[in-house]
Amino acid sequence: MFRGRKTETGREKGETKMEEMRGVQVEEVVSNARRLGIVVGEASATEFLFVAEREVPRWEYVSVFSVEETDEGRKPVEVIAQVHTILSASLALPHSLSFESAQRIVEAGLADNRTIAKARVLGYIHNGVVRQPRMAIKPGKEVFAASEEVLRRFYSFSDEEGLFIGNLITRSDVKVSISVNGLRRHLAIIAQTGAGKSYTAGVLMEELLKKGATIVVLDPHADYIFLSQDRNGGKFSDRVSVFRTKESTSRYEWEIGSVKNYEVRFSDLDFDEISMLCGFPKDETRWVNIKEAVRSAIEDLKEERGDFSLEELIELLQKRSLKGDEGASKALKYVETLREFRGIFGNSTTSASEFLKAKHVAVFDLSGLDDKVANFIAARVLREILALKLMQRSGGDGVMKYPVFVFVEEAHRFIPDDEKTLAKGILKRIAAEGRKFGIFLTLITQRPCKIDADALSQCNSQIIMRITNPEDQNAVRRSSERMSESLLNDLPGLNVGEAVVVGEVTRAPVMVRIRQRQTREGGADIDTVRLLREASAEAEAEESARASGEQARKEIEIVRSIVEGF
Repeated sequence: MFRGRKTETGREKGETKMEEMRGVQVEEVVSNARRLGIVVGEASATEFLFVAEREVPRWEYVSVFSVEETDEGRKPVEVIAQVHTILSASLALPHSLSFESAQRIVEAGLADNRTIAKARVLGYIHNGVVRQPRMAIKPGKEVFAASEEVLRRFYSFSDEEGLFIGNLITRSDVKVSISVNGLRRHLAIIAQTGAGKSYTAGVLMEELLKKGATIVVLDPHADYIFLSQDRNGGKFSDRVSVFRTKESTSRYEWEIGSVKNYEVRFSDLDFDEISMLCGFPKDETRWVNIKEAVRSAIEDLKEERGDFSLEELIELLQKRSLKGDEGASKALKYVETLREFRGIFGNSTTSASEFLKAKHVAVFDLSGLDDKVANFIAARVLREILALKLMQRSGGDGVMKYPVFVFVEEAHRFIPDDEKTLAKGILKRIAAEGRKFGIFLTLITQRPCKIDADALSQCNSQIIMRITNPEDQNAVRRSSERMSESLLNDLPGLNVGEAVVVGEVTRAPVMVRIRQRQTREGGADIDTVRLLREASAEAEAEESARASGEQARKEIEIVRSIVEGF
């Protein structure tokens, strides 16, 4: 173990020491490191115990020196680990003691106390890359508080690549960034309601927008409609657009300002889209006559008029039904169900060029819409994005050449595990293949157990906040190879705004406190105390007005009686 000379303050002076390890001379340097304890018991390459000589908080970052075989031969390395369990024990006070015996030992001043900490290994840095140790940590090794310098190297990226999302929970001076390149293999933001997942997604959007990203947000609760504003209601960016239908019912619609309509001209839908909306299965032969009746009517309307409406399609099918067309008769009841989408149908079709722009956020406000309608909008938007990216990959001119970052809030509503939705197919395809075309998903949910397991497993990075539901914890366990059991056990202990980040967006698993948003939040909880105070004030004003009115009425009656007496 280290035999570093100690000062009176207990800090280690910088020194160079030699140690013989398996016949290899190893030079170890400890510079102004604060010793926390010594490795004891059994240790492995992934975890070790140490007895602490001072208080060590849970989740503290520590370092221990070891030797690893590298491409340059055997080298001394500084292994970084994180404390995940703290135990306090006493040799003089075993659990078998009676209360009386324990009391006598304590009163005699014979009680001892020792703190044992268990740490999970995060890795070591070699040539700028975080690697996992192959050698077990040796008992007797001194354990030090990890320096801020090495933690910054662990958890930051270059200004060009890094997205600043917050600070280490236990080291607030250490900033944490994630890699924009890591988003290429998709991200999941998972947390129970109220833990801060939408807030975190907003932070990520802010960082991406600064980098020049093209962002599309599917927003069922109007959580992101204020991204153009700063926290105080001023301007954050002119590069944010909000799209909504005639039936969107945003809670803040009077505050949004300028919004754009998202609409689709009915005649711009192809037969496959209409067939999908009607719920026609693709291959079953018993639907052939029904589908052919719809196809024929669409083709005749296009040839005759070019532009036509849903009602005109229904009218033509009714006429053919009256003439004995059995296929048209059966098709009518399915086509008539498309009236539930009439809030989307308009005189023109919103062009993808309006929401796919460089350094731009397009928020699709789906608040108040039926799930089926919201899914149709999501499906159509995502299909347009994929079609343009496929054209670009094939060498098409003037198409979207930049990557598109797609955020799907309430993802379990669009890509559920146990049912089909209009958006599920295209979302699964993007999850499986999108990275090849430059479409990068971020799925946001409070119920990971209800998301399609294949799609969730395609998210190679996760930002996971407080989760207490066992089913959701199991879903996270199944979907992420990088979530250790100890990290999973830490999730219920996270405070609001704290998260565990794992996967390709970070060099090593990290516990982070999400930074303050620069933009105005749309999904914050209602201020119940303030609203109840206002309700009480309003009620008191009503009572006061009623009392004043009653008093005035009595005074009028008195005056009237006096006048009548004369």
